[in-house]
Amino acid sequence: MQTPRHALRRDLRRQRLALSARERRALAWQVAARVRHHRLFTAARHIAFYLPDRGEVDPGPLMQAARSAGKQIYLPVLAPRHPRLLWFMPWQPGDRLVRNRFGIPEPPVRARRRRPARHLDLVIAPLVGFDRAGHRLGMGGGFYDTTFAHLNRQRCWHRPRLLGLAYGFQEVAALPHAPWDVSLDAVATERELILWSRGDEDGPQGAP
Repeated sequence: MQTPRHALRRDLRRQRLALSARERRALAWQVAARVRHHRLFTAARHIAFYLPDRGEVDPGPLMQAARSAGKQIYLPVLAPRHPRLLWFMPWQPGDRLVRNRFGIPEPPVRARRRRPARHLDLVIAPLVGFDRAGHRLGMGGGFYDTTFAHLNRQRCWHRPRLLGLAYGFQEVAALPHAPWDVSLDAVATERELILWSRGDEDGPQGAP
């Protein structure tokens, strides 16, 4: 039996996949334009990205801006011997990729080269949906919630910042939120950059 969250995830993914390749390219550049000059991005030196899958917003334009600014780029990999943990490996376009158990390309796992999640400045996170409270609907695997659980346990810990990339239609009125769900610090769409302060109950701040 499908839960409301499963149904919402299915519907939003369907809308995402309905975009043409040309539309996705144009929207990716518009999303990047909302972020690339903001301090959230410019002040970060170590940034984790993702490789887009199944219609996700392509962070490629933002990755290009990071490379031009001399920032270190990382990609997530599935951690060995842990079902829901991500590691982050340094990566540059052209570096070798291998497919993980879900068929998603990732850098080869080398424990000595990984950067701990707490030592990243900014994480660009994929999402299926989000709301104005900063809640994120992911694919349901719990990888980001597990990896960044320290942000919930230690409210004084502010690294990394979590930035979701989304199309405007992925915004929903309200998402159910469990205690273990890790909220976003910001979401960028083609229309705006929405910012939250951790622990701030006054709502989001919009940056046009």
